[in-house]
Amino acid sequence: MEKKVNPYKDSSLNKKKQVEQMFDTISGNYDGLNRVISLGSDIKWRKKVVKMIAGQKPESILDIATGTGDLAIKFASKTDASKIVGLDLSEGMLSVAKKKLNSTSFSNKVTFVQGDSEALPFEDNTFDAITVSFGIRNFENLEKGLSEILRVLKPKGLFVILETSVPTKTPFKQGYNFYTKTILPVIGKIFSKDKVAYRYLSESASVFPHGEVLNNILRKIGFIEVENNPQTFGVATIYTATK
Repeated sequence: MEKKVNPYKDSSLNKKKQVEQMFDTISGNYDGLNRVISLGSDIKWRKKVVKMIAGQKPESILDIATGTGDLAIKFASKTDASKIVGLDLSEGMLSVAKKKLNSTSFSNKVTFVQGDSEALPFEDNTFDAITVSFGIRNFENLEKGLSEILRVLKPKGLFVILETSVPTKTPFKQGYNFYTKTILPVIGKIFSKDKVAYRYLSESASVFPHGEVLNNILRKIGFIEVENNPQTFGVATIYTATK
């Protein structure tokens, strides 16, 4: 059973609303913090996701928890897809994404939409490819969100998850625990207006199901050809599945 971790422990709001509030607050410096927290590795991981999606030659792509839009915009430049949708709960994050998009030539291909990953505003079998990068652990109801993704994914379509995970081998496991519990909170306090945000991001990563556990959840929902590929000693994992 997935352990529930919320951003604001003293808040009466549900997790979904707390996540929206948190990302609205940190949206302005989210990109820079990601580079610092992952030591720049997140760029390399995202490139792998883009390469996987491009290899499928999709006509339509949905990027859930798109955040500030980096991945959706990258899909526009690296694939021939004519329809790319970036969806996120946070209007603050989407405002940053829209500013980025306006400085490119891809505004005719990419649309950013505020929406709920657990109630996707799309018809069944709409997208050739769907991605979620560093967002699936923020779902309030993981299985409901995954079921919605399966619903809007076309048969034989590709679903890719990029998410943090916990290394299982020594000494990487010990190093990861020290970094996330000691160094990461300090970084968050120094750089973020929201001091609890990066405590939550660290805690949620440490308890979120990963590896074969998440594989089995995907299979339970109905995904097939489920695989996971650990990245950088296991601090992140790329999952692929089809319908």
